[in-house]
Amino acid sequence: MRTTMRRHLGKVLAGTAIAVTGTAVMVGITLPGAVSAEETGGRAEGIAARGAGGQDAVPPAVVEGAPAEKAQGTGGDPLTDDEIQRAERVALGRQHFAGGQDVRRGKGPQRLGVDLAAPAADELDDPKAPRRADVILYDYASDAVVTKTVDLDSGKVERTTTQHDVQPPLSGDENAEAARLLIADPLGAGLRADFKNATGAELRDPGQLMLTGIVYRATPGAQPAALGRCGEHRCVRLLPKIPNGPWIDARSLVVDLSARTVAALG
Repeated sequence: MRTTMRRHLGKVLAGTAIAVTGTAVMVGITLPGAVSAEETGGRAEGIAARGAGGQDAVPPAVVEGAPAEKAQGTGGDPLTDDEIQRAERVALGRQHFAGGQDVRRGKGPQRLGVDLAAPAADELDDPKAPRRADVILYDYASDAVVTKTVDLDSGKVERTTTQHDVQPPLSGDENAEAARLLIADPLGAGLRADFKNATGAELRDPGQLMLTGIVYRATPGAQPAALGRCGEHRCVRLLPKIPNGPWIDARSLVVDLSARTVAALG
């Protein structure tokens, strides 16, 4: 088993992009430090030369403090931190949301994000139109995306929509839970071995990795039966990276967060 896993995971990714296959999608990830040493050196030498002449020396940078953020935005301004927190409190209040489970099967749905809601058609030119926030949640009890639109002026939930077979981008908590399941699974042997080879330490916790996750959807006949419900279920392919180190290739493995299982693509 260890030999098989090493064939799939026993290499670190090189270059400036990672090609993701199996879902008819190509996802590029630009790695840090992609600028060539020649380009970097050229810029540094040019700046040093001008500075030596005295005429074109760059003055010391001045950092200005950010302006204080208002509690309430206006019009199409991005949501403030206060508005985001208020919208979440309203949407997740007992009177508006009973039941649901998060990614770790805790009480209440998984929070995915809060966005400024689009104004109604008859409010487009109204400067006094109410600001609304869409609170986007994933309920692992029913595998549904739940969106609650909150009127930020009245503090009320105006409407709730529920969708199945819809997969918004993954949250940081979901990526961490996928890594936790993978680390604990026998199929994670290659990931654990690669981490130890690179760092000399045992991989025991998602916090030891930098994590990027990509939603995986099943294509009929293109993956094992264990992954056939991905799309209906919340499934993720992880792209783990060692902090200040290399990426580890785990693209052949998929974590089904709904079923809390791990399977290999082939």
